[in-house]
Amino acid sequence: MPKTHFDDDTLDFSFSGIKTAVINLNHKLPNINKADLCASFQKTVTETLMENVEKAIQKTKLKTIALAGGVSSNSYMRKEFLELEKNGIKVYMPELKLCTDNAAMIASAGFYNYMAGNRDNLDLNAIPNLKL
Repeated sequence: MPKTHFDDDTLDFSFSGIKTAVINLNHKLPNINKADLCASFQKTVTETLMENVEKAIQKTKLKTIALAGGVSSNSYMRKEFLELEKNGIKVYMPELKLCTDNAAMIASAGFYNYMAGNRDNLDLNAIPNLKL
């Protein structure tokens, strides 16, 4: 699985190439073992993130890192982030019960839109900046 590349000057990186590779592989091999594909994706994303976090720590001399958002509920990623503490980096992450993404908010907004009579067709596409 390809890994994303890190821009050393800006510390910017993206996972879009990895996501595209997984989608393309799944389309090319529809009978691929989904559990293996997901495990490979998780491992690659976590390794890439950790490599890039370590580069950012070296460049900025940070001593504290926070893992937050829905992804912070991933046990493999949590374990890998905690490995940073062996190198003197303090890692903060919320309790698992607080590691949610926006699913509840989106579900609530959808419920109230549905109750107001708003409906869309099945060809509706994602709009990342849609105002709720």
